[in-house]
Amino acid sequence: MTRVVEGDIAPEIVQALEAILLVAVEPVTTKLLAQVLEQPTAVVEVLCNRLAATYDEAGHGFQLVRVAGGFRLQSRPEASPYVERFILDGQQARISSAALETLAIIAYKQPISRTQVSAIRGVDPESVLRTLQARGYITEVMRDDGPGLAVMYGTTPLFLERLGVNSLDDLPPISDFVPDAGVVEALEAGLRVVPDTTT
Repeated sequence: MTRVVEGDIAPEIVQALEAILLVAVEPVTTKLLAQVLEQPTAVVEVLCNRLAATYDEAGHGFQLVRVAGGFRLQSRPEASPYVERFILDGQQARISSAALETLAIIAYKQPISRTQVSAIRGVDPESVLRTLQARGYITEVMRDDGPGLAVMYGTTPLFLERLGVNSLDDLPPISDFVPDAGVVEALEAGLRVVPDTTT
């Protein structure tokens, strides 16, 4: 266990603290930081205060603040016009085709479980579901009453807003995207392997 050496804090502890604060979604208490870093709470408190002062002196666009009983990295208030512009305009990044497929499945089949999405797509959709939830397009709507009480997903009002439709009833019929039986049969015939009976 690394401890404070001669009144100074070991560099790996500083790095670990910054890494934790960087990935934390909610403010992190000094008690939890102390447990994870295996350091006394007083040491973590001093370290957080030192880091906050260092960031302020260096003039970074982010700051370490004490809020809601813990510490959190956040953007500086002075940078808020740029951050808002980035969030509103710069985050129009396209989502992956896998995410679009998953979103379409949920939109037309909801409520639907992760296992059901996986059965349709043929791959584990866990990371895609997390991405869609993070973007606010899907949410957990209920629990299946069957064995395991699987989480069932559905779309959100934001999903409808981004599509520009008032309700799920306004989505185009799924039959518009599915080829008719004759096309499917022709495709299957073209893919069929005919055994060679000449040998």
